[in-house]
Amino acid sequence: MVKSQMNLTLSVVKAVIVLDSEGKRILSKYYTSDYPSLKEQKPFEKSLFDKTKRMNSEIIMFDGQVVVYKNSVDLFIYFLGSADENELILASITQSFQEALSILLKGQVEKRVVMDNLDLVILALDEAIDDGVILESEPQQIALRVTKKSSEDTIPISDQTFAQAFASAKEQLTRQLLK
Repeated sequence: MVKSQMNLTLSVVKAVIVLDSEGKRILSKYYTSDYPSLKEQKPFEKSLFDKTKRMNSEIIMFDGQVVVYKNSVDLFIYFLGSADENELILASITQSFQEALSILLKGQVEKRVVMDNLDLVILALDEAIDDGVILESEPQQIALRVTKKSSEDTIPISDQTFAQAFASAKEQLTRQLLK
């Protein structure tokens, strides 16, 4: 009897790179050790930018990896996956990340605004991807999680701890009794 091998791994992003219109790094996160040092990352990013700066496609194979990228005003946003990764999933997370940035930056996804709000951009990336695993692909949810103030009233009851749920119920009961 032959056992079939199924790939039961989660979709994995190998790296996220944001470059400006000159190919200079604005942000990069490498989730694998394919390019462990800055010395190896910089030439890779330069050659990736040189390959894509004049291309019209959004998905390419580069250096044995699937690369999905978007160009926004004066930025290039790259998501890299392994050669056997699903391109549609990478394209979806790339689009979602760009839309989340658009929501957070009020439609101005350009170098100057991104540099001024780099903290929001990094938080958005961390909300979307954790250690290469895609956590969220809805741009509204990514933006909401970045800007959300922690309030027990807005946390769904299923996500609250027992103490939070008890405190919330006590507060609601108190409000109703004082009416």
